[in-house]
Amino acid sequence: MIEVRIHGRGGQGNVVAAYLLATAAFETGQHCQAFPSFGAERRGAPVTAYVRIAAQPIRRRCQVANPAFLLVQDAGLLHIPSTLEGLKPGGGILVNSPHSSTELTEEYGRPMVAVPATALAQDILGRPVPNVALLSAFLALTGMMPASALVKALAHRFKGDVLERNTRLIEAATTQVIAGAWQEVAHA
Repeated sequence: MIEVRIHGRGGQGNVVAAYLLATAAFETGQHCQAFPSFGAERRGAPVTAYVRIAAQPIRRRCQVANPAFLLVQDAGLLHIPSTLEGLKPGGGILVNSPHSSTELTEEYGRPMVAVPATALAQDILGRPVPNVALLSAFLALTGMMPASALVKALAHRFKGDVLERNTRLIEAATTQVIAGAWQEVAHA
C-alpha cells in the first residue's frame, strides 16, 4: 500500500488533489481512499489531505502518519515541523516552489523535488491552483499510473476547454521532473 500526504492551504485544491489522485488510481483498477483533515476551515488555513492506494482492499481508516510521499502545495508550510514528520525513510517530498530542488534540499537538509506548479497553472489555466501540476509531476516521478489516468479523473469533473487546458498542464508539468526517479519507492 502506498500512502500519500498532501499539505497546502485552503483554496489551493488539496482536497480535490486527493480525490483526483484516488480517482486516477481507481481508473487503473486499484483500490483507494482519499480524505481531508481540516483545522480552521477558511481560505489560507493549513489543510492536509490523505490518499491510500493499494492492489487489494484497504481496511485502514486512520490518518496517514507515515507516508511514502509528501506533496507540499505551499512551500511556506515547510517551516512547520509537522509537515515533514513521519515520512518513511527514502520517501519523496514534492514541493510547489519557484526555487530549485537543490536550493530546497540545502535549506531543509532533506532531498526535495521542486516544481513551479503555481506558475504553470497560472500560465496554462489562468488560475494559480497548483494541484493538477503537482499530481502530474508526482505520477511522472513515481510511474504509479499513466498521466492518462489523471486525465480520466479530471474528465469526471471538467469538460471542454477546462479539461483541455488541464490536459496541457499535465503535459507541461511532467517535463519538470525526472520520470521514474521515485519508481523504486512507489513499487517497494
